[in-house]
Amino acid sequence: VQLVESGGGSVQAGAALILSCVISGTTVDKLTVAWFRQVPGKEREFVAAWSGGPGAATHTEETVKDRFLLSRDFAQNSLRLHMGRLAPEDTAEYYCAATQWRGIRLNVRDYETWGQGTQVTVSS
Repeated sequence: VQLVESGGGSVQAGAALILSCVISGTTVDKLTVAWFRQVPGKEREFVAAWSGGPGAATHTEETVKDRFLLSRDFAQNSLRLHMGRLAPEDTAEYYCAATQWRGIRLNVRDYETWGQGTQVTVSS
């Protein structure tokens, strides 16, 4: 399984971005896929996750759930993170992660496959 993120960039506060995680080697519905973010000097933190299969579920971290939304694109075999009303505190490297195990997982250690990251910078 390989993950490739895209969609990061530099924007002004209040803007929106859509990050995309394209999955190869399997199909998105067979995985749990998550977005994490990290700023220098801090631990990587959970943002949102989607778990596929019959009991598909989505979970978004409380502090961003009113601004961030996940969507699945089965045609492109990808998971997208729609980020709205961006603020400077959203500035981070955003990573896509995947695990073959079903169910929402919030811990970095639960994911065995990671993308290379995409930088999001929000200026005030």
